[in-house]
Amino acid sequence: MRARKALLYVALCALAAPLPLSATQPSDFRARLPEDEVIYFVLPDRFDNGDAANDKGGLKGDRLVTGYDPTSKGFYHGGDLKGLIRRLDYIQGLGATAIWVGPIFRNKPVQGPKGQESAGYHGYWITDFTHVDPHFGTDADFAALVEAAHHRGMKVYMDIIANHTADVIQYRECPNTNADKPCPYRSRADYPYQRQGGVGGKAINAGFAGDQDHGEANFVKLTDPSYAYPPFIPKGEERAKNPAWLNDPIYYHNRGETTYSGESATMGDFAGLDDLMTENPRVIAGMIEIFGGWIDRFGIDGFRVDTAKHVDPHFWQMFVPAMQARARAKGIPNFHIFGEVYVETVDAGPLAWHTKEGGFPAVLDFAFRQAALETVAGQGATAVWERMLSGDALYRDGEATARTLPTFVSNHDAGRFATFVRKAFPQASDEEVLRRVMLANAMLLTMRGVPTIYYGDEQGFVGDGGDQDAREDMFGSRVESYNDNRLLGTGATTATPRFDTGHPLYREIAALAGLRTAHPALRRGREVIRARGDQPGLFALSRFDLDSGAETLIAFNTSTAPVKAQVEVDTRSDQFTTLAGAECAASASAPGSIAVSLPPLSYSVCAVRSAVPQ
Repeated sequence: MRARKALLYVALCALAAPLPLSATQPSDFRARLPEDEVIYFVLPDRFDNGDAANDKGGLKGDRLVTGYDPTSKGFYHGGDLKGLIRRLDYIQGLGATAIWVGPIFRNKPVQGPKGQESAGYHGYWITDFTHVDPHFGTDADFAALVEAAHHRGMKVYMDIIANHTADVIQYRECPNTNADKPCPYRSRADYPYQRQGGVGGKAINAGFAGDQDHGEANFVKLTDPSYAYPPFIPKGEERAKNPAWLNDPIYYHNRGETTYSGESATMGDFAGLDDLMTENPRVIAGMIEIFGGWIDRFGIDGFRVDTAKHVDPHFWQMFVPAMQARARAKGIPNFHIFGEVYVETVDAGPLAWHTKEGGFPAVLDFAFRQAALETVAGQGATAVWERMLSGDALYRDGEATARTLPTFVSNHDAGRFATFVRKAFPQASDEEVLRRVMLANAMLLTMRGVPTIYYGDEQGFVGDGGDQDAREDMFGSRVESYNDNRLLGTGATTATPRFDTGHPLYREIAALAGLRTAHPALRRGREVIRARGDQPGLFALSRFDLDSGAETLIAFNTSTAPVKAQVEVDTRSDQFTTLAGAECAASASAPGSIAVSLPPLSYSVCAVRSAVPQ
C-alpha cells in the first residue's frame, strides 16, 4: 500500500511540474545539452507495424529468402518506421526527449549455416550503408520520422556500425565462416602482412610498413589480402555492398574469428561478420563520407556507435571530430556521439580510457548498469555505488563527461533488468520484482548521466535472457517464448499490443522523467555521496544545482527492511519538500542533518524548498 501511495505521489508531482522542455520549447531543442535528454531506445522491427506491405522487404519466397517469420524470435516481425512515427505521442508521453533508433540500414536478410539461419531484423548485418532497409520502409519514411520528432522538440539518434559489415567474404580454408567451428584467428606475428600463408610463405605487399603507419602512402602498398586467409566473395555477391569500395576484400582484416581479446579484439571477425580494416585511411574516409551523408541528408542529432571498442582507436580520433564538424555545419551544435564499450564491472577505467585515448566524447555507462545489478537485482553493498561514481574523475573531462554518459539498466544484448531480478530472487513475489524495477528506474532517472529507457521496460517486459530473448514485440507477438511471460504490473502478456499509458511503470517513468526535465539539479547537478554501507540498505547522495547551489537529496533503500537514519546535508539546507517517492522530513533535524525514513525497496527525492520551480 505504501508503495502505491508513493507512486501516486510521484504521478501527482509530475502533473504539477512544468512541462518538459521538448513540449514547451520545440524550436530550441537543438540547444539542449546531452545531459538534458531522456533517451528512449527502440528496435524498429519489434516496436510497431505501421505498414504490413513492407513486412517481407519487397522480397518473394520463404523466410530464408525474405527474413520474415513473426513466429520466430530470430527473424523479422514487421515493425517499421511508420509504426514508430505513429507512436511518437506514446514515446513523448513517457517523458523521452530523444529517440535512439536501432540500425535501419539495408541488411543481408538472412545469414548463418544451414539449420542455424537467422535474419537481420536487428540491423547489424549491413550491406548498404546509404539507404533504409525495405523491411523498415524507405529513406522518405526516415526523413518523415526525423521531421515529426523535431517538430515535437525531440532528437533522433542513429545506431551506426563501422566495425564490420554483413557476412559476405569467405575464406578458402573454411568457406563457411558462420559454422560452429569458424576459422581460428591468425595473428600478425604468425601471419604478417608481408607473407602469404605465414612467416615462411611467399613474399607479398612489399614495402608495407604495417597497420600502425596510417599514412596513405603506406597503405597503397597493401595490395594482396591473402596474408592470413585467402578471401573470396561467393558468386552473385560481388556487388552486394554499397558503397562499391566495400566489396573489395583489401579493406578487411581477413584474419579469422575474434577471441574478443588481444589484437583479435579489433581485427577478428564476429561470428563471421566481415571485419573492416579501420586502420586504412580509405576506410576512414569512406565511413566519414557515409555517416556524414546521413547528417547532411536528415539532420539527425547523434550517433550511438556499435562495437566501439573493437575498432582501432585511431579511427575514432579521425571520425568523431569529422562528424561533429559536419553537424555544426548543419546547425547542430550539440551532436551527441556515444560508443558501446561492453564491460561487466563497476570500475570506470575500461570505459574512461575510450574518452581519453579512444577518441569518444562519451560511452554507454555499463558501470552504472553493473552497480544497479549488484545492489538492486542482487544483494550487494550500497558502497558499490561509491566505487562506481568515484571513477567519474577518470573520464576525459571528469564529472562533466560523466554527466553525458547514457546510463541504462536494460539492454538489447545483455537483457532486461527484470530478468536479472527474477534470477537473483526466484522466490520473490511479483510485487517485490516490480518494486525492485521501480527502484532501479528511480536511480536511472535521478542520478548523473543521460537516462536511457529500453523499449518495453515501461510495460513490464521481463525477458528470458539476453540478445533475442530480450527483444520482444510491442505490437502483439506471435513468438511463444515471449508470450509465455507474465508481465510486471498487469499480469498481461506480449500476445496483445502493449502501449498502455496507464501501466504503473509507464506512469512512474513518465513522472520521474518530467521531474528530471523540470529540475536542472537532476540533469546537471554535481553529486556528493551522503550515505552508503557494507550491505543492502541506505544509499544517499545530494545533487547541487550548478547555478543556484541549491541541494536536492536523493535516498534509496535497496533492502527488504525499512530504513531510518540521519543523513548529512548542507548546513544551509534546512527546509525540504518532497518531489518524489517516500515523504521527506519537512525540516532538518539539526544544521547539516536530516532524518530519512524509507520503506523497503523505496526511494525519496527531497529538494530545498527555495529550489522548487514556481
